[in-house]
Amino acid sequence: MTIEHTSGFGGRAGFGERPCLLIIDMNNAFTDPESPLVCDLDGVVGAIALLLEAARRAGIPVVYTNVIVDAGAKQTAKAFIDKIPALTFMAPGTKWVEIDERIAPLPDEAIICKNFASSFFGTSFSSLLASAGCDSVIVTGASTSGCVRATVVDCIQHGYRPIIPREAVGDRNQAAHEANLYDMDAKYGDVVPLAATLEHLEALCAAHAR
Repeated sequence: MTIEHTSGFGGRAGFGERPCLLIIDMNNAFTDPESPLVCDLDGVVGAIALLLEAARRAGIPVVYTNVIVDAGAKQTAKAFIDKIPALTFMAPGTKWVEIDERIAPLPDEAIICKNFASSFFGTSFSSLLASAGCDSVIVTGASTSGCVRATVVDCIQHGYRPIIPREAVGDRNQAAHEANLYDMDAKYGDVVPLAATLEHLEALCAAHAR
């Protein structure tokens, strides 16, 4: 489903000149079939792996987010945890809070811990983007209707251009996935094919090589 420009929605914000690749909550709690929080994310992992390779060659910042529910989080995010009790599954020191090894971070890539849906809320992400001179964020990960959408909304409200590669985000519910992609594309960010994102990163790679 696409947005008609004549409706006054769905304009293109564009990639910007200095993107950051953001990988939201791709820890084992969301990718391992044994977890109560699991999504069907094998295709998403594959898409993110391609983006990671291109982003690293282009020399742009790569940032991961994670959710670790420790004693402090149980207090500060009590209302959120009461709504989603399965979040307590992500306890410190367990395998569930480790990033999926198929797309594991390099030692110099930031991992931001968050207690709520948005990657911006109560974190240093906005400061990190500013210090790196970024003007846009390639948003990937899970879930489309939850943490991805919340991050995309906050992204544009912080003055950054959100890009959402369609194949690089996923959800437990396909109808929610499609509805939220439609909504984000209409109002908050550009939902684009993975191929278009890779093409843009390849252009940055060539510029980086020069």
